[in-house]
Amino acid sequence: MIARTPVSLLAQSSDDPPLTAWSLFLQSLDVFTVVLVAGSIAAAALFYRCVADVRRTRMLPPEDLGRLDALTATRPLSEIAAYVRGRDAFPAIVLRVMLESAYTSASAREAAQTAADAECARWLRRIEPLSTIGNLAPLVGLAGTVWGMILAFTTIGVEGGTAGPAELSLGISKALFHTLLGLCLAVPTLLAYGWLRGRTDRLCDEALAISATYVERVAARLDMPPADDDAPEQPAVAEPGAAEPDDEPRAGDG
Repeated sequence: MIARTPVSLLAQSSDDPPLTAWSLFLQSLDVFTVVLVAGSIAAAALFYRCVADVRRTRMLPPEDLGRLDALTATRPLSEIAAYVRGRDAFPAIVLRVMLESAYTSASAREAAQTAADAECARWLRRIEPLSTIGNLAPLVGLAGTVWGMILAFTTIGVEGGTAGPAELSLGISKALFHTLLGLCLAVPTLLAYGWLRGRTDRLCDEALAISATYVERVAARLDMPPADDDAPEQPAVAEPGAAEPDDEPRAGDG
């Protein structure tokens, strides 16, 4: 029997189909791969939704800004409260909370500051899932790699240490493929989150500056006493003990 030479082994290995990324993906398909693929789909959907939501026209609609600028300048507080009651613009929400608790100018300013902080947090929460996915993706990939390494070395133990380098390298490559998938998900997701975070911060800063202008106008009017023309006329009340004028002439006069 003729021993097989390394040349014949090389010729046999060359007949095998080349190992591509798609074939490696199919070979390493398990629960970790499914989780990473699902995370990629969720991250893409969240990114497009955030791009559509985090816009200046949604946070600071031009029609609301023009109307609020006119109302806070000259119109009564009751008219301002009626307008902001059903509006979702950032300054409108701040003014609504402010007018609902407007006992004094100090309490009104404090309520407006609390409402502005809550509104900024609400906008930032819309993009936070992207950060969560980006931070968890490498950990999931690492867990898949560790699991794959465990399976690879378990195969060596089962076969009594007779597994060749080719079988061992294939198992390790399958395990490391999970890390690659995790990094491919984490890097673009965190880049997208950083871009959206900067965009949201800029819009929130602009909204805070505009809202502060309206808040100061309304707070200044809360400190002002009501105008005399607006106060209802009260009937004159005679003081107790004061003599009432007698319009009829007395007997014996003139």
